[in-house]
Amino acid sequence: MAEPRTERSEKPKAKPAGRTLADLSMAAASAAVQTTATVAAPERDKFGRSYATGKRKNAVARVWIKAGTGKMIVNGKDLNAYFARPALRMMINQPFSVAARVGTFDIWCTVAGGGLSGQAGAVRHGISKAMTYYEPELRPALKHAGFLTRDSRVVERKKYGRHKARRSHQFSKR
Repeated sequence: MAEPRTERSEKPKAKPAGRTLADLSMAAASAAVQTTATVAAPERDKFGRSYATGKRKNAVARVWIKAGTGKMIVNGKDLNAYFARPALRMMINQPFSVAARVGTFDIWCTVAGGGLSGQAGAVRHGISKAMTYYEPELRPALKHAGFLTRDSRVVERKKYGRHKARRSHQFSKR
């Protein structure tokens, strides 16, 4: 004889972290309060800069960061000239707003490979890593916001016998 079904107690699911700037800044503030562990020493060169490499899709960005006025140079051009779309500039500036360091760092970076969207993601990843090297106490806030994780999604390869990765030839009945 089967046992009677009893209701299982379900754990309440945690809400996923929001992706608006207000949610990210609140997360940064809460992460900054929770950290009491020892913080690593800053990694800076003789010029007072920190270096990091950021990657996204096929783009690779080499980023140097130092204390300054908020000037950003990408491949020898101003940020607004290189990344014309406001969405890409907003994405690059997210680590500064989460860490409450808007306008406090000068950024110089070179980026190669991929398209503009991948390059912007690579620059954001590089800036986030360089900020953690420059000020290690920023790491929990940036990690909680997800900026230190390399986004490993890349384009799926084309398969033989198909037009693209998944698109097959048009079927003809006759």
